[in-house]
Amino acid sequence: VQLQASGGGLVQPGGSLRLSCQASGIEFRFHVMAWYRQAPGKECELVARITTGGSPNYADAVSGRSTISRDNARGTLYLDMNNLKPDDTAVYYCHARRGYTPGHWGQGTQVTVSS
Repeated sequence: VQLQASGGGLVQPGGSLRLSCQASGIEFRFHVMAWYRQAPGKECELVARITTGGSPNYADAVSGRSTISRDNARGTLYLDMNNLKPDDTAVYYCHARRGYTPGHWGQGTQVTVSS
């Protein structure tokens, strides 16, 4: 199983990013997919989740500024983030879970929001 995250980088406050997570080795369409993030010195937190049917939910911290989506044909998860803030600085990880299993983690992509 491999979850390859990409799209991170350095962005100015107020800017935008699209994160991608390419999955392989799993039946993507049967997995609930999610983005988590971990900032330095802080616990890992859920950013957004999308069900197998495409229903999203978001953490309050990013609600209204982010859109999670999935392309089952491509086996790819996305996170579009707008109006980025310094507090969004973190390593972003994608996660795939099927049923009541622990799921799989990707390797993470760094997002830094700074002027």
